[in-house]
Amino acid sequence: MNITVENLAPCKKLLRVEVDAKSVDETFDAITKDFQKQAALPGFRPGKAPRDMVVKKYDAEIKEEAKRKLIGENYRKALEDKKISVIGYPDIEEIQFARGQNLQFAATIETAPEFQLPDYKNLPAKKEIKSVTDEDVERAIKLLAGQHTKFETVAREIKMGDIAVVNYNGTCDGKPITETAPTAKGLTEKKNFWLDIEPNAFIAGFAEQMLGAKAGDKKTINVDFPADFVTKELQGKKGVFEVEILEVKEKVLPAIDDELAKKYGAENLEKLRAGVRTDLENELKYSQAKSVRGQIIKSLMERVNFDLPESAVAHETKNVVYDIVRENSQRGVAREEIEKQKDQIYSVAASGAKERVKLAFLIQKIAEQEKISVTQEEVLQRAQAMAQMYQIPLDKFIKDLQKRGGVHELYDQIAHEKVLAFLEQNAKIEEVPAAAK
Repeated sequence: MNITVENLAPCKKLLRVEVDAKSVDETFDAITKDFQKQAALPGFRPGKAPRDMVVKKYDAEIKEEAKRKLIGENYRKALEDKKISVIGYPDIEEIQFARGQNLQFAATIETAPEFQLPDYKNLPAKKEIKSVTDEDVERAIKLLAGQHTKFETVAREIKMGDIAVVNYNGTCDGKPITETAPTAKGLTEKKNFWLDIEPNAFIAGFAEQMLGAKAGDKKTINVDFPADFVTKELQGKKGVFEVEILEVKEKVLPAIDDELAKKYGAENLEKLRAGVRTDLENELKYSQAKSVRGQIIKSLMERVNFDLPESAVAHETKNVVYDIVRENSQRGVAREEIEKQKDQIYSVAASGAKERVKLAFLIQKIAEQEKISVTQEEVLQRAQAMAQMYQIPLDKFIKDLQKRGGVHELYDQIAHEKVLAFLEQNAKIEEVPAAAK
């Protein structure tokens, strides 16, 4: 076998392979014998038909199977011989293929990037010295109490902190808001809308103009839509709302006592405080670890640059676009608004994809350098935990993983976590006072 390699571009090569005629004919012979053993031709028992008749009837199928076998096997051998690590699938061009002739084919392939690992030990990071205070616990308890707030209708003027139940119609430049911003139907008209009377609630300046009104009143509210308003067409414009107040409701918070604690499954208020403190401490540890790892990754990424395979970036860009669109949909952003922002979404996704692909190659190379591996037992344990979390029988969960190639993803995920843990253990972490809020 004769192999030549030509560099076409960063992470892209042209692999030319030539296989001698003797190997081609030997493969044809072996495949022809396989067909002959199974061929059922009229007048002959299965496997007893003459070779020339089998070749005549199944010539196209024999050629196709010989080509598949020869190209497949010799492509893999060529990669092993030249020690080439391939990304994705090759684009193979058949140049010459026939009985009695040398096989010639060319494969355009994308390869893993070649680069020298930077010094990945003693990467710098700062960890803020923080602790959960009594004030933090009480603030969290008040938020829990707030989830059991009652709203009592009152016959008085609106005060800050109330809820006003209103009907309203909104206009911009004297026309319904939807004529300026077609997706902003909720700003054009609402019935029985609960308006939180808090600074900057709904639209900046709206709630303050409601103070002093009472049920039965009608008011004209003028607002300036902020420059960063969520609906682009309204940014920097003025809006006018005709508002009818239907009810005024006062927020009544429950007492912070043992009864509140029992609503959250705690024996008493002290037990609830202890549980809340533990949750806040766990959140703080997670936040600190996330911040430290983020700094370590940033420092590692800044220490080396290398070309990335186009197909890997394109594939990851699609994944990131999907994630961004899904998150926007879950937040209630209209499909039309997402479509308008598609160029911006793609630009953000492409940038994020490059970072993720670059990090994946760095993680893989560090794992190889440090001999960090993942065992089948670790993958099984992760699959068991995920199956339990999603309440799916383990056998079914594993079968679903295998169908979509998810087992390999689990290996990569665990390896990624192990390498990050290794980098953190070997990082130079400086403890610093918490930044003032």
